[in-house]
Parts: sequence; C-alpha cells; structure tokens
Amino acid sequence: MLDQVFTQISFIDVFNFCVFLTFTICYTYQLYYVVVVLTRRPPERVAKKNHRFAAVISARNEAAVIGDLIHSIKVQNYPAELIDVFVIADNCTDDTAQVARDAGAIVFTRENDVEVGKGYALDYGFNIIRDKYADRAYEAYFVFDADNILDVNYFREMNKTFDNGALASTSYRNSKNYDSNWISAGYAVWFLREAKFLNQARLTLNTSCAVSGTGFFIASEIIEKNGGWKWHLLTEDIEFSANSILEGIRISYTPTAILYDEQPITFRDSWNQRFRWAKGFYQVFWHYGARLCKGIATNPKGSRFACYDMLMTIAPGMLLTIVSVLFNGIILTLGLTGVMSTGTMVASSLSSILFCVFNYVIFMFMFGVLTTFMEWDSIRSTTGKKVRYMFTFPFFMLTYIPIALVALVKKCDWKPIRHSISMDVTELAPAKKREEVSAGR
Repeated sequence: MLDQVFTQISFIDVFNFCVFLTFTICYTYQLYYVVVVLTRRPPERVAKKNHRFAAVISARNEAAVIGDLIHSIKVQNYPAELIDVFVIADNCTDDTAQVARDAGAIVFTRENDVEVGKGYALDYGFNIIRDKYADRAYEAYFVFDADNILDVNYFREMNKTFDNGALASTSYRNSKNYDSNWISAGYAVWFLREAKFLNQARLTLNTSCAVSGTGFFIASEIIEKNGGWKWHLLTEDIEFSANSILEGIRISYTPTAILYDEQPITFRDSWNQRFRWAKGFYQVFWHYGARLCKGIATNPKGSRFACYDMLMTIAPGMLLTIVSVLFNGIILTLGLTGVMSTGTMVASSLSSILFCVFNYVIFMFMFGVLTTFMEWDSIRSTTGKKVRYMFTFPFFMLTYIPIALVALVKKCDWKPIRHSISMDVTELAPAKKREEVSAGR
C-alpha cells in the first residue's frame, strides 16, 4: 500500500517542492525584518563632537554631473573645514578633472587600462591620500559615485553614527530620477526597499548591514590596516561587506543621511549594470561563501547571524528560480516532442513553471507596494506614476532571471554607465530646507 502511494508521487513535484522549501527556509527571516520595521523604531544617535572626513569619488567621464555632487558637499550643514573632497579621474577622455577642480576638489588623474574598475581606482586614490595628506589626519573616508547628490544634513547625520563608534556605515539611498521611466523606478524602489526593510531592520536588531555601491564611510583605521582599498571584485562593495563581517566589523546604517543617485533609463545600460552585479555576486559567493558558512558556526556569537545574513545576500538565490524553470522547461520540451511521456508529466511541468514565476511576481509586487506606500513622501514623483510603477516593479525584477542566467556562463568586462542628469541640491531638498541650502548653512 505504501509503495503504491510513493509511485503516484511525481519526481517533478518532489523536485519543485524541495526547491520551494529550500527557498522558504533560507529567506523567511526577511519577513521578520518587515515586522521589525513596522513595529520598532531604529535607535537615535547624538554626536558629542565633529570629526574630520575625506570624501573620495571615483569618476570616469562624469563631467556632466560631478560638479553637482561636489557642490552638495560644499554646502553641507557641517563645518566645511572638516571635509576635503578628492576625485580620482579614472581613464577619463572628457574634462571631468577640470570640472572637479573648478568645483573645489583635489583631483588625481589615473590612466590604467589593465586594472579596470572602481576598486582599483579607489585603491589608487587612497594610496595617494595616505602618502601626501597624512598630516590632515582624516578619521574616516566617505565613498561616493559621481552622479550622487547629498542632502544638506548628510555629513551631520553620518557624523553621529561615526561618533557613536561605528567603523563603517551606509546611508539612505534615494533616486534623482525615479519618474524617468519604469526602469529607473524599478531601481529606485529596490534601493528604497533595501534601505528600509533590510538595513533599517538590521540596525534595529543590532546586526551588520551591507554597503551598496555608494554613500558609505569607512574608518581610517580599516584603510590603514588593509594598506588601502583591497577589494577588487566586480562588486567591490559587497566584497568589502562580506570581508568586514568575517572579521567581526559591524557595518552600521544611518537612515537620516539621505543620498540621491541617478538610475539607468535604457534597458541596455540596465542589463550591462545588473549583469556586472550578478557576475560580481557570484564572484563574492565563490570567494567568501565557504568562510561565511564556517563563520555561522565558529564566529563570536554577536556576528554569527550577520554571517548567515550576508551568505543569504550573496547566495545565488535567483538560481533556485532559474533551476526550477529550466528543469521544468526541459521536461516540458521532452514531453511535447515525444521523447518522454506526455499527459500528467507535461501538465505538472507547465503548472510548476507558471507557479514559480507567478509566486515571484506576486512576492515582488507586494514588496513594491509596501515600499512605495512606506516611502511615499520620499519618492519624488506624481501620484499617478507612483501607482503605475508599483505594477511595473515586479516585471523589472523578473528581468533579473535572464541576466542571472547569462552571468553564469558569460565573461563580464567593466562597462561604465553614462550619467547626464544635472541637478542642484536645492531641487532635491524639501521646501523648508531650500533656504537653508541656498544660504550654505
């Protein structure tokens, strides 16, 4: 009797159930993050003193936007004498270096077509700063991308985090061009979701966050310890995060420090950027995955969960969806071509594909809706577009599936993303802050 029951269970259904169960077990904790954000407030900080910082910007052909970022740093509600701006003009063919100098930055030009990428440019810049500007005794370094613009209180808020003992911290990432189209809106919602429902929850629970490309600081002691910036994979930010967590360094988050950046608006640029990210996540998983697994069991108790959380961040979770779709697609194709029996097996494979994709779309739609409503006042757009892009967000995320699949087999070269949206900080500040920003206070 028992044998007859088992023979009726399709191995396809068993396989798909195992994939679904694995995904659920691994990522359900992130739903708890949502509960934490909805029910608890993050800790508030107060600074006892102002610290000395250096802002480091790697820029490649960014003449159209870099002046706006430097200006937004110059008008900070923070003592100007405590912030120096350094720009690494990396393999530029335009006048990025001159624009940055005219805006008040110290500029280093770099020409290197072998070691290509932001990580190498940052290392080059840090080495010069450590060599020629050691007497300025910077206590922490901020890393920005050239297309960023900072809220007028950005450094004041990040200083609070640093003054309370953080060795590294990321910040709240908003968008300059949410309403350009469904692609830029997809990026914007994803980063808002990351800030609100990942990093804010981690901060509240006193575990480690992760830096995400731009808008973060690193204590000078970390740079000195490593002899510069020593993380050179395609996603150098995630590599730094994984390495820091393994070394017991807790990365903090400052929800009141607001940064705006420019998102791609063409699918080609979006594909190239996310393809590099997907490839970079695979690289970090390959280099750090085993150590993070070990850290879950052997690290000091305060950082074991952080190791698990980071492992889930870099683990190719998207591959579970890809594997399920490919497996069922192959079975479906074999069934329809007559290689394997049709009927129940084909119907089972087709329903499994639809179930997998449908669940992914619904899950992303729910997160898109929740994020949009929670961050409604922070999103710079019309009500109509906010509602419309809640429905396009899951399809933006769905495009990650082919990108992640191609990244498994195709080599990735660093391709810069062109930025062209010039904005003054006063355009992004709330109305009540505009007079303060314009006055340079």
